[in-house]
Amino acid sequence: MSEETVPQQGGTGQPKGLLQQMEELMAALNADLSALDADLQAAGDAPRRPGEEEQVG
Repeated sequence: MSEETVPQQGGTGQPKGLLQQMEELMAALNADLSALDADLQAAGDAPRRPGEEEQVG
């Protein structure tokens, strides 16, 4: 495996462990989902335009 394919941690030259990578990805995913949920909640509070139908499913 080349050095280009191994993620580096800061400036230490130590590769990140798989668990640490997964924790960082999960934290980023949770932050993105929280932002998306806030956007959807705000959009749900907005009045609907005439002719716009609610999709169920």
